[in-house]
Amino acid sequence: MDKPLHTLSLIEASQGILSRRFTSEAYTETLLARIASLDGKIRAWAWLKPAEALKAARLSDDYLRSDGAPGSLQGIPLGVKDIFATAGVPTEMGSPAFAGHVPTQSARVIELLEAQGAFVLGKTVTTECAFLFPGKTRNPWNPRHTPGGSSSGSAAAVAAGFVPAALGTQTNGSVIRPAAFCGVVGFKPTQGLIPIEGALTFSHTLDQPGIFTRCVEDAAWLAASLTGEGGNPSPSIDARSTPPRLAAVQTPVWEQAEDDAKQNFRENIQTIRKGGARVEEVELPEIFSHAHRAIQTIMAVESALNLEELHRKQAPLLSSTLKDFIVEGTDVRAVVYLQALKMRLTLQDELDRFLTKYDAIITPPATGEAPATLEQTGNPTFCSIWSLCGVPAITIPVGFGPRGLPLGLQIVGPRGKDGRALSAAHWCEGLFSFLSWREKP
Repeated sequence: MDKPLHTLSLIEASQGILSRRFTSEAYTETLLARIASLDGKIRAWAWLKPAEALKAARLSDDYLRSDGAPGSLQGIPLGVKDIFATAGVPTEMGSPAFAGHVPTQSARVIELLEAQGAFVLGKTVTTECAFLFPGKTRNPWNPRHTPGGSSSGSAAAVAAGFVPAALGTQTNGSVIRPAAFCGVVGFKPTQGLIPIEGALTFSHTLDQPGIFTRCVEDAAWLAASLTGEGGNPSPSIDARSTPPRLAAVQTPVWEQAEDDAKQNFRENIQTIRKGGARVEEVELPEIFSHAHRAIQTIMAVESALNLEELHRKQAPLLSSTLKDFIVEGTDVRAVVYLQALKMRLTLQDELDRFLTKYDAIITPPATGEAPATLEQTGNPTFCSIWSLCGVPAITIPVGFGPRGLPLGLQIVGPRGKDGRALSAAHWCEGLFSFLSWREKP
């Protein structure tokens, strides 16, 4: 029996459209019907116009019927975090300060998606200016729990079967954490692999695009559709089944993990070892204890710089959370900021050396399950080192915590070796069975 269209992976949906088994219009209608029935509780969308989405799907179908050369994403509707400029579509950054803002030019990544035949189904909810203050989105597994942030709507939309994939961004933990909380795959490539131009700038040193999908293979395929320009290699999964060499790392913030998350990580290590991988439990060099202070300093100073005009002109429309952080950055001495930037370069080199012995690191993606709150989006601390260093990171769902919400496993690879990290994640993914939210009874 054929699977329901909303449960298809990105690759399965693409194959179905290209083989004419179903049209982009029929696929989009199915997704819109699911959104109409469920999004009242999940609230993943900041902007969604069903008539506009169906028009784009019909245009894609017409192009295929005219024997046009299809792109790698032909006819695929995607969710896009509402900090990416999208021409002719409201892009409001999760803040009333940007209400009614409609860009005339799309972000570079949107142009790349459209060049491959995809279209924007809708804009997904972001936290305020992609920082901490939450938006309206709920976790699909339990609407009393946060979906994580700042790419809240993108993670929830993929988990709920609203779209096969979505775009987000990560400055600290804004792709990996919500992906883990919502039980989907989150992939943050090596910084610079996918263009960030045209997204709201929070921290120009740290901001990085990311991807949400239902499996690692989809993440690699979507990333490959968005890269390959300017000499950048497109990431791909190694088809070989050779077990990876892995370093199991607790990181300097291990004490912040919940007991159930710690136990889950220990069990993950045993599962992976039984699968045939060589897993060495090791500590990062002591210098990585400085990483969390460095990323906090860089984020604070650069948010103060990049959002200075917004803060000056629109302060009454901003949350106290964001305003306090901007003030914190304004008060940082220049030498402290420069020291943090220097520490980042040092840690990048240290991590490069550390990873020469391994294909990837495995480590928790979050402190535990999604917290039972809508007032904050959870702790990003288990993502901080990898965001600071700009290395590829993937989270895969591996099971459930005591409250019945997903738990993930984070796989981190060397800079510029995204294929190696994806291959390790794909291998690990095969060891875990996970019932997704859209398939649960």
